[in-house]
Amino acid sequence: MKVLIAGETWTKHIIHIKGFDSFTTSEYGEGISWFKHAMESANIDLKHIPSHQVAEYFPNTLEELKQYDVIIFSDIGSNSILLPINTFTNGIIQPNRLNLIKEYVKDGGNFAMIGGYMSFQGIDCKGQYKDTAIEEILPVELYATDDRSEHPEGIQMEIIQPEHPIFNGITGEWPHFLGYNKLKAKPNATVIAEHNGNPFISAHAYGDGRTFAFASDFAPHWGPKEFIEWEHYNTFWVNTVKWLVER
Repeated sequence: MKVLIAGETWTKHIIHIKGFDSFTTSEYGEGISWFKHAMESANIDLKHIPSHQVAEYFPNTLEELKQYDVIIFSDIGSNSILLPINTFTNGIIQPNRLNLIKEYVKDGGNFAMIGGYMSFQGIDCKGQYKDTAIEEILPVELYATDDRSEHPEGIQMEIIQPEHPIFNGITGEWPHFLGYNKLKAKPNATVIAEHNGNPFISAHAYGDGRTFAFASDFAPHWGPKEFIEWEHYNTFWVNTVKWLVER
């Protein structure tokens, strides 16, 4: 099984001000390690494209996409997919890669979006997936506004379908989460878990493929230490990827 994931990295450029003087430092960070270890635990072949490389290296053809059983976006905005260097810098026509993903799923591929500040609509609507091919294939509709729902007090999702295969082998209470993207379930969606009536985990079929939406994060900050170090973390994500592929 081959999985492609785009996103889950960032670069910080920090200004340090000390009285009259200032200087800058830069830091690179990744939030992929926990999910990567989960895939490795089941010998699933994972290719990761860091956020700063997505515009240039994300697949440009349907044939390239079809090399993967599952494609995942996590904390990566639509502009990074829509604006390859040849288009943004050189003004050259390129394929609309969101539309390609729609065709990929329609033909039997599988797609998932994981929540975050640059997922779904995200912070200040900068995820900007509203009214795109990605919204069309997801089991959820997106709000036209900043869709973050912050919960520093911690919240528990309510599992609606405890017998769903993605929960195989998982027992006991789930860890809390610190926030999520607020979404609206489509009429034909399967809502697997929710919070206050908002779909937290949802899925459905599109064409011959499947899509999946996890409204929170699989890494900090919305995914706290209690989640990423949870004994069933690996099991849940392996189950999810396998369910997307298995028919």
